[in-house]
Amino acid sequence: MADLFSTLMTSPLAKKAGVPQPTRLRRYTPGDLLVEGPVLVAGGGRFEKSLVGRLELAGVSVVTSLDEVDGRLGGLVLDLSAALDPGELGQLHNLGVPAVKRLDKNSRVVVVGTDPSTLTDVAEVATQRALEGFVRSLGKELRFGATANHVLAQGQADDGVASAVVFFLSGRSAYVDGQTVRVNEASTQPVDAGTPLAGKVAVVTGAARGIGAEIAAVLARDGATVVAVDVPAAGEALAQVANEVRGTALQLDVTSEGAGRRVLEHAVARHGSIDIVVHNAGILRDKLFVNMSEDKWAAVLDVNLRSIVRMNEALLGEGALGEGGRIVCLSSIAGIAGNRGQTNYATSKAGLIGLVDALSAQVQDRGITVNAVAPGFIETAMTRSVPFATREMGRRMNSLQQGGLPRDVAETIAWLAQPGAAAVTGQVVRVCGQSLLGA
Repeated sequence: MADLFSTLMTSPLAKKAGVPQPTRLRRYTPGDLLVEGPVLVAGGGRFEKSLVGRLELAGVSVVTSLDEVDGRLGGLVLDLSAALDPGELGQLHNLGVPAVKRLDKNSRVVVVGTDPSTLTDVAEVATQRALEGFVRSLGKELRFGATANHVLAQGQADDGVASAVVFFLSGRSAYVDGQTVRVNEASTQPVDAGTPLAGKVAVVTGAARGIGAEIAAVLARDGATVVAVDVPAAGEALAQVANEVRGTALQLDVTSEGAGRRVLEHAVARHGSIDIVVHNAGILRDKLFVNMSEDKWAAVLDVNLRSIVRMNEALLGEGALGEGGRIVCLSSIAGIAGNRGQTNYATSKAGLIGLVDALSAQVQDRGITVNAVAPGFIETAMTRSVPFATREMGRRMNSLQQGGLPRDVAETIAWLAQPGAAAVTGQVVRVCGQSLLGA
């Protein structure tokens, strides 16, 4: 969403004056190559061989040495999951420096390691923990739309590592940078890469506009049947979204008594099941804490947090989400870093992170995953109303030097909803271009 300032900043005159220009990010379109250009896979870790095979099956041109490449690299995957001593971190420099110099525009770097929480030896823990600092720093140094992300394996998690690496290499992760995702040993079944959600029924709350409408569209594009939920006051817009994605609309206040039961009954009666729940509905009532009314405080907590706790009781009951079920919550960078004038909002979004942490452990043995996505500055109608200086800081103060799009949030949610992401649970993935806030 361009405004006058953004238009001036990207004008020919600004370019001629040397004003830094944000790179047009490579975003996913069905039918695109997973990654443009060859991908170097190296490092000698325990997943390297399986990753080469998985990426080749996905149509990626994989090389294991820079000598095999004449031009630019589309991606770099460094598997250091077997590194046991800080001395072995020299591979980051020896392999990484020449490869990073060869990275193309909108390229991807993914570092694979072992989750330090699964280790006990001090040297091993220190070595693996060091990788996170490397990834976050490299992400801040890369330019021209390139990103760096980090996958931590818990055990021999070949399926989970492959799913996360594919996501981070793809255009789906355009605005995800400097992030760490932990994967467990859960196995997955092959799915159609074009429609990985085929046969799934997904519920999206707050679906009438903005990020919610985009989530509904992306889930439908990936094959899901969508139940679009929003308040009766948004009925007309909600019906339009439901028609566009060929799903059904349910007018419902998520704070109402029995909201979860009504969602479940609608999904089962109209579509036969419920497989994915995206808790997107949320409100803002911003005010400095000392000036905030009790009503503003309570309303935000009720919609953004308490309603989700209550709805989940029904959605996780008998005849609801079962094996392969997915719950994804919309948190926010405000829930991680806080934000002036948003004590109520930040409280609710931090609470969601706690909910994800606790609930994911409770339902893991049922084959259900629970995750959250935490957007940073996303270009929406809401952010257009943010004061000028704050808005421009939000856009520029990240590694990609631009705001994200609702589609970026939706793509990450769609990945977490896939059967291939069965090994990812209890995670909070920031979609913020590695914002300096909360970094």
